[in-house]
Amino acid sequence: MGTSLLCPISQLPCIPLLYGRTAPNPIRVPDATVKSPQAHPKFGPILASSSYDGRVLIWRSTPTTSSSNSPSTFQKVFESTLHTASVNLLAWAPHECGCLLACASSDGCISVLEFQDGSWNHVVLKGAHGLGVNSVSWAPSARPGSLVSASPEKGALRRIVSGGSDCLVKIWDWNDWVRDVSWSPTILAKSYIASASQDKTVRIWTSSPTSDPSNPVEWKSTILNFDAVLWRVSWSLSGNVLAVSGGDNKVSLWKENLAGKWDCVKWIEE
Repeated sequence: MGTSLLCPISQLPCIPLLYGRTAPNPIRVPDATVKSPQAHPKFGPILASSSYDGRVLIWRSTPTTSSSNSPSTFQKVFESTLHTASVNLLAWAPHECGCLLACASSDGCISVLEFQDGSWNHVVLKGAHGLGVNSVSWAPSARPGSLVSASPEKGALRRIVSGGSDCLVKIWDWNDWVRDVSWSPTILAKSYIASASQDKTVRIWTSSPTSDPSNPVEWKSTILNFDAVLWRVSWSLSGNVLAVSGGDNKVSLWKENLAGKWDCVKWIEE
């Protein structure tokens, strides 16, 4: 990952550190101050830059001639205008997660750009930090303990941590698109939130009251694994039974047992 840079365009001599070497030609962006350009380690000579005007630019290095010793030039291949205020920091994800770039902005939002199937897609975490997002960082893609585990779980984790001017640090965790989310209508001591994801999992967050005045509610999550991508989650009117539908045209009903575990009580096939 390259070093960070903050300077006026007129003083920008070159983009620093691309694959451990300095890029030979400068990148100059009109009417913007480039900050935190980063070199991506796997997907070719790609750089990202951000600016006070809310733009995020993706650049790719191309040689000027066919000679391997010829100098390279950087060309803009994508421009993101998702933010309305300064983009303060950029962070590339571990390469196992794919070509992902997280962007922290003073508008209070975090955007995640992903290059897949020849195009750039995005997810925006709106209101991540109400007073602005100052920093963002990716966690390792492997699960904790997998290095010494006899049977490590497969699949790269997508987790980021963010810090903002609201004096909070937040952790965001997902593996793929979240297709649906539903809050249980129950008004008992516990609250439940369920989400359905493209990664074939349902997550159920359960809140319980605590005796700590500084943290009156504690949330814990449970993951339910399925064999197909999931589309919808819906709670019963009583709020204690969860219906899950997926791409295999099946609907399953889930209920929490006395031990706090979630059991499948019925499968419905089309």
